[in-house]
This record gives sequence, C-alpha cells and structure tokens, in this order.
Amino acid sequence: PRSMGACASFSKLGPMTVFVGIPVWYISQFGDPDIRKSYQTLLEAALECNKWMDAVAEISQAALKAGYPSIWGGMNGAPYDMIGDMLRGTAGIMMDMFKRPDKLKKAMERLVPIVIHESIRSADASGCPIIFMPLHKGTGGFMSNEQFKEFYWPTFKEVMIGLINEGLVPLPFAEGDYEPRLEIIKDMPRSSVVWYFERMDMAKAKKVLGDNACIAGNVPISVLCTATPQEVKEHCRKLIESCAKGGGYILAGSAGMEQGDPDNLRAMMAAAKEYGTY
Repeated sequence: PRSMGACASFSKLGPMTVFVGIPVWYISQFGDPDIRKSYQTLLEAALECNKWMDAVAEISQAALKAGYPSIWGGMNGAPYDMIGDMLRGTAGIMMDMFKRPDKLKKAMERLVPIVIHESIRSADASGCPIIFMPLHKGTGGFMSNEQFKEFYWPTFKEVMIGLINEGLVPLPFAEGDYEPRLEIIKDMPRSSVVWYFERMDMAKAKKVLGDNACIAGNVPISVLCTATPQEVKEHCRKLIESCAKGGGYILAGSAGMEQGDPDNLRAMMAAAKEYGTY
C-alpha cells in the first residue's frame, strides 16, 4: 500500500490474526469496492506479466534448440538487498544499520533459509544449477568495507555456502564498484563461485580471485553500443589477455543490453573465438 498507488486500498485490510473459526469477517473485506478495484488492477498486471513470460519462454526455447542454453537456472540475491529493495528502501535500511542493527541482522538471518530453498526450487524446475544473484546495495559507494563485512557479507556468504552445499553454483553480479570488496569476497570455497563484475579493474580481479573463483565481465555497454566492431574486438582482446591465463574467465558485457549494433556483438563473439584459446 505504501509503495504502489494501485494497491493503496490494501491498507484497509485487517490483520490475518483474526482468522478464528469461520473467517467471514476477514473475507468480507474483499467486497470493498476499492479493494476489488486493486485486485482487478493486479489481475490485469498479471495478464501482462504472462504475455512477457510467454515471449521470453518462446525465445529461450528457440535459443536452446539452436544450441544456446541459458546461463542461469534461477535468480536470487543477498538478504540485505532483499530487505532494502523490497521492504525498507535504500534510505531506510541505511538508517537501520545505525538505529536498529540487531533487528536488521536478525531479519537478514531469517531470510537465509528462504533464499536457499527458493533457489533450489528454481534450479530443480529449470534443470540448470547456476543461480544468478544481482547485487545492489553492497557496492563501494553505498557502504564502507567495515559495514560490508558487518551487515552485507555474512548472510550473503551464508546463502552462497548453502547453495554450494546443495550442488548449485552462485553467479553473483556485482553491480557498481566492487574493487574495494575483492579481498573480502575471495573468502569462499575454491572453484565454487562465478563473480560477474560490472565496473572492475579485471586484471586486479584476476590477481586477487584468479586462484579461487571464476570471473566474468566486463565489456562496457557504452563500448558495445557506440564503438566500431574493430574497437569492440580490440577491447575484448585486451580483456582476454589480462584475464584468461590459467582459465577461469568468461568474456561478457558489463550489463544487460536491450538495443545496440548486432555487428558489435558479433565482433565480441569473434574475439572470444580468436583470442580465447589457450
């Protein structure tokens, strides 16, 4: 109700705790015209979501038949991000670190088994053990290393260890600047995680993480959208030379791209084939 205007009427709903005996009083609330309108809006949104999901499924199946499987079979994230993104907001969770740190930590701990369970379900349904994990609020500009070690990393690490113990492969996508975190995030079992970086000195990432984890990234989207195919190929060559030695490197764009020059993507693939053998 506080974040979605179309669902503001849900603030009228009473607590579920009155569910005693025949729940006629609770159920009767859904006859309220405003609440009915909100549910109708959600239904219409659901139908649009289904259209999108059907289109994605069609493309995914076509890609699979052409020999291009999905790189990940499920998506989840860090407990800190889940609370900050979905419940408290960025400003709210930042204040929580100072005003109610113990409550925040307990809330994140409650999410750990839920995240692990949902990831297992996704992987089982898709048949792919890789869990994509976009990271939002742990980047260098949002908190210090000490705050990262106290609030962000413990439960996120616990989630990833849980996934690994279940035979899954965490694929955290480190959005923003994760260079200050390199020495912290290397504290994981060897050959268990694929770290995908958006903004990163990839040579430094290779130096710090290369003996411990696979790294992926980070051809800038600006390069893929505005450079010439030859410039893209040269950029990829430099990345491969910096990161590929000894294995454990995946050449990839720095983020998702909705539009651009297809020739630049072809140049990126050509670079991987030409320079990516060792």
